[in-house]
Amino acid sequence: MPTTYETTIGLETHVQLSTASKAFAADRNRFGEDPNRNVSAITLGYPGTLPQLNETQVRYAVKLGMALGCKINPRSTFDRKNYFYADLPKGYQITQDESPICIGGSLPLRLSTSPGLDGSPKTPSRKTAQNDLRRVKIHHIHMEEDAGKSIHAAGETFTRVDLNRAGTPLLEIVTEPDLHSAEEVDAFMSGIRRLVRWLDVSDGNMQEGSLRCDVNISLRPQGQEAFGTRCEIKNMNSMKFARQAIAYEVERQAKLLDDGGEVRQQTRQFDPATGTTSALRDKEDAHDYRYFPDPDLPPVELTEAFLREVRAEIGTLPWEALEQLQRDFALPYADADLLSEDRTTYATFLRYAEASPNVPDLAKIWLNRLQPWLNEEGIGADELPLSPEQIALFQDMILAGDVASAAATAKLLPDLLDDPGDPQRRAEKLGLIQNNDADFLAGIVDSVLSDFPDKVATYRKGKKGLIGFFMGEVMKRSKGSAEPKETNRLLREKLG
Repeated sequence: MPTTYETTIGLETHVQLSTASKAFAADRNRFGEDPNRNVSAITLGYPGTLPQLNETQVRYAVKLGMALGCKINPRSTFDRKNYFYADLPKGYQITQDESPICIGGSLPLRLSTSPGLDGSPKTPSRKTAQNDLRRVKIHHIHMEEDAGKSIHAAGETFTRVDLNRAGTPLLEIVTEPDLHSAEEVDAFMSGIRRLVRWLDVSDGNMQEGSLRCDVNISLRPQGQEAFGTRCEIKNMNSMKFARQAIAYEVERQAKLLDDGGEVRQQTRQFDPATGTTSALRDKEDAHDYRYFPDPDLPPVELTEAFLREVRAEIGTLPWEALEQLQRDFALPYADADLLSEDRTTYATFLRYAEASPNVPDLAKIWLNRLQPWLNEEGIGADELPLSPEQIALFQDMILAGDVASAAATAKLLPDLLDDPGDPQRRAEKLGLIQNNDADFLAGIVDSVLSDFPDKVATYRKGKKGLIGFFMGEVMKRSKGSAEPKETNRLLREKLG
């Protein structure tokens, strides 16, 4: 009988920072430019050149570490990690080995029914999404620089090298072996993406390589304390592929162990075409990289004043925003989750909520109507052309029954977004104001019923679905101004 195994996963998450220049040189840090344009003698490691630390990288590292509850190391140092790749021009990478800038910390992880990083739905139940909150422990975060990019074009027998990415500021978030499934990995990466965007330290675009991870996977028999031998899958920049890679690797290792074999510690790569992983090399240990202190960079020493300054920039964190929206406005988890997706949307929604007569209804209008319009226009929530007071008046008109909800959202709101103005006057201009005057409605109802005696008789014999016909006739004769609830009541009353 096959053994039941527990999967253990640790992540090394790489976050490219949105600094104007590179980690140790003044080269432009910008994605998508022509190959080998954003390089210099310093990035290429020419003799006689010296690196200079990017202060913004330090600030972003401290900000992310504080948000994750890390201990900020007041004195951290840089090291050289030596290896020879075509896209590593210096032959070494400047990183932090012995003394990283952030120690410990954790990320609140909540398995969610909302889409993952690649848009695919997740599987946990709504109850799990709201209540099963735990923290994934982080070992440390260190600063380093990125390598360049090797390009293997189909049909070519050579490799192209683009060094624009070389020297890009990176933060590497190393977790403890604290994850146990592809769903948890997806949730962790989604949480990190939301956080780095919230803090405005990275755009978090996986498709551009701004956020990627190395996945360390090992299996151990259920109940065994010691971890199994791990294999590392490199450079996963798609959660769809990461889930496929994890599923394949778990199955591969389990079969190997069941057959009496041993898992070799390896670095592996994933092939999306086949859905399989394959060995790149036996896993290096630290001594294989010949780490030693970088002689050209002094230690990073942080003052208390600097730490206070960075801490003051953080404010509310995304998981705190989500809980606040649920607690203060009684929003459903799914709505609060979407409204706390980014800091601008959250802060803007709070301003509109202060003026709103009904915040849960405002949330529905925002998510179903306003957010899609903002996305289509390609603008942020803070650029919404209608003021909080205008949206509040729009809601008041619906709640008071002055305008039908369907007409308000389908006709009035789009018109106001295209040409902002007073909702009351615009509704009058569009002929959307509902009339609930009893005498006015009674007159129209009486005329409709007298014009269709045969249908009245059919209704009274039991064909109650004809109420929709009568409602339609009243709406047609009132040019859509008849208030639906009162009209329906009058019809049923007069039809007996």
